[in-house]
Amino acid sequence: MAASTRIVPAPITEPAGDRQSLRAWGFEDSGFLVHGDAVRFESARYPGAGADLPLFAPFVETAIGVPFDAQDRNEPGPVRVPDGPNVGGLLATLEQALGKDAVSAVPEVRLRHGHGHHLEEIFHLLYGRLERVPDVVVWPLDDAQVLAVLGIAREAGAIVIPFGGGTTVSLSLDCTGQNQPIISLDLGRMNQVRWIDPVTRTACIEAGAVGRHIEQTLARHGFTLGHEPDSVEFSTLGGWIATNASGMKKNRYGNIEDVVLDVTVVGTDGIVEHQVTVPRSSHGVDVRRLAFGSEGLIGVITRAVVKIHRLPEVTRYGSLVFPDWAHGVAFLTEMSEWQTLPASVRLVDNLQFRFGQACKPPSSGLVQSLQKFFLTRIKGIDLSRMAAATLVYEGSARQQQELEARVLELARRYGAVSGGPNAGQAGYRLTFGIAYIRDFLLPYWTIGDSFETSVPWGKVDAVVEAVKVAVRSAHAALGLSGHPFVTARVSQIYQTGACVYFYLGFHYKGAKDPVLAFRQLEHVARQAILDAGGSLSHHHGIGKIRAPYLPQIKSASALRWVARVKDALDPEHVFASGNQVVPPPNPEERSSS
Repeated sequence: MAASTRIVPAPITEPAGDRQSLRAWGFEDSGFLVHGDAVRFESARYPGAGADLPLFAPFVETAIGVPFDAQDRNEPGPVRVPDGPNVGGLLATLEQALGKDAVSAVPEVRLRHGHGHHLEEIFHLLYGRLERVPDVVVWPLDDAQVLAVLGIAREAGAIVIPFGGGTTVSLSLDCTGQNQPIISLDLGRMNQVRWIDPVTRTACIEAGAVGRHIEQTLARHGFTLGHEPDSVEFSTLGGWIATNASGMKKNRYGNIEDVVLDVTVVGTDGIVEHQVTVPRSSHGVDVRRLAFGSEGLIGVITRAVVKIHRLPEVTRYGSLVFPDWAHGVAFLTEMSEWQTLPASVRLVDNLQFRFGQACKPPSSGLVQSLQKFFLTRIKGIDLSRMAAATLVYEGSARQQQELEARVLELARRYGAVSGGPNAGQAGYRLTFGIAYIRDFLLPYWTIGDSFETSVPWGKVDAVVEAVKVAVRSAHAALGLSGHPFVTARVSQIYQTGACVYFYLGFHYKGAKDPVLAFRQLEHVARQAILDAGGSLSHHHGIGKIRAPYLPQIKSASALRWVARVKDALDPEHVFASGNQVVPPPNPEERSSS
C-alpha cells in the first residue's frame, strides 16, 4: 500500500466581520431586538433571520406568567474592570519571552478572559462587576512558548488558567478569591489544522482551533470532523477535550473521547505526547487520557490527532410529532437498541416545542390552519400535550433512505406523525439562534440558563418530572413573581440512556438578589436530578458550579485520587484555577483556591 500523502491546509484566519460580543453570547452583528410591536432576530448569518416574530413576546408572557413590556428595561451599567496586583515585572518577563504582541494587560482584554457564559457571569458583567479577572493575557505560538510561560509563572508565584473559546458554562474561568497574579493562557494563536491524512482519515489540529473553522477547513478538502456541540461556532478543540464534550451528531461521529486518537499536553515538567499515532494501542497506563475532563487542572492541551470522515453523500432532515412526551421517550428507548441510528435525534417537550415555534416567523394563515386541522382533527393530537422530535440523517443516500423509512415505521407505532424535512431542518438550525435569547431577555427582567444530565432509560420521565416539581415549589417558596419557565429535551441517546437538557428561567423584577435566587433554583433542580438517578453533568463539565456535588457522585477515595494526581503532576499548583475543588460545607460559600 502506498504511503499516505498528507495535505497541509491553508492557514486559518479570522474574518474581519466575525467579532464576538464582549457582554453577551455570539457574534456582535447578530442578536434579538425589539422591532415595533414585535421581536426580531437580526443577522446575516442565520437562515430565517430578519423577520418579525409576533409570537415571541406573547410566548414569554405565558411562559413566565408576567407581561412582556418592551419599555420596562433594567438598563445595563458601565463596564467595570477590577484592578489586580502590580504585575509590571511579570509583564516585562513575559514580553521578553513571547514578544510584546503576544502579551496584553489591556483592561477589556483581561475582562473577557475572566469569564465564560454562565448566567452569573453575564449578569455581573451587565449589572455588577466581576470581582477578579486575569492580570495578564498571553498568546503562545507553540509548545516551547507554553513551557516558557509555565516556567515564568512558577518563578513569579503566578497561576495559569488556559483559555480556549471562553464558552464555558461551569464558572471554570471564574477567578474569585485568587490573590496570586493570574496569567490567562489563550490558545488563539495555536489554532491551525496542521495536516490532513486522506488515507488514514485523520488530522492533526491545534487546540485553539474553533469548531466552525475546523469544519470549514476540512470541508475544503472533502472531510468533516462531525463533532458539533451547540457552541461549535465559538468553542475549541482543546475546550472539547478539557470538558469531555459531546456533539449533536454523536450517533454518527462519536463523542470527543471517540473522536480523539492522540492528544498533546504541556505540563509544568514537560510535554506529554506519544511518538506514533495508531488505531489502538496497549501501552500501559495512558496518561494522555487524563486530559479528558481535566478543565485546566494539570496542563495545557495544545493539539490532538482526530478521526475525520468524508463529507456525507446526503444530509437529510426529519421531524416527528408525538401525542405526548412519554410516547416520544418510549420511541427513543426502543430506537436506542438499533445498531445504526440517525446522526442526531432530539426530542423536546411541549413547552420547548412552543418556545421554538415562537422563535420562528409564523407560517401563512392557510398553511398554519391546515397543519392544525390535520394534527387535531385527523390525527387526534392534543396541541397542549404533544412533543416533537427533530432528526438528522447523514451518509449514503440509499442507507439513509432505508434508515428514515425504518424510523417512520417505528414512530407510527408510538402514535407519531411526520412533520417533514423542512420542520426538522428549521428545528435543528434553531439551536444556534436560540442561544442569543437569554442575554436578550436579561434587560427585560427575565433571567435564565441551561443545564444537562445523563439518565438511564427508565428514569428519564422521573428525572424530568422531579426537576419541574422541585423548581416550581422552590420558586413559590422564594416569593418570586409569575411562575418559572422549566422545560426539557432529550438531546443525545445511548444504548443505556439519554442526555436530558433543561432550560430554566423566571421573572426577576423585585428579587433582592436575582443571581442568588437563580442559584437556589438551579440547586434544587440539580439535587432533584441526582436524587432521581441522573448524573452531575453529561457534557458541560464540573468547573466550580458543580464542584459542591462531587461528594455525592464520587467516593472519598476517588476524590483523593484526583487530588493526588493533581499534586503529583503540578506540585507547585501553577494550574490553580480551583475547578473541581469541593468547597467548604456552607453551600453559600465557594472556594476558588
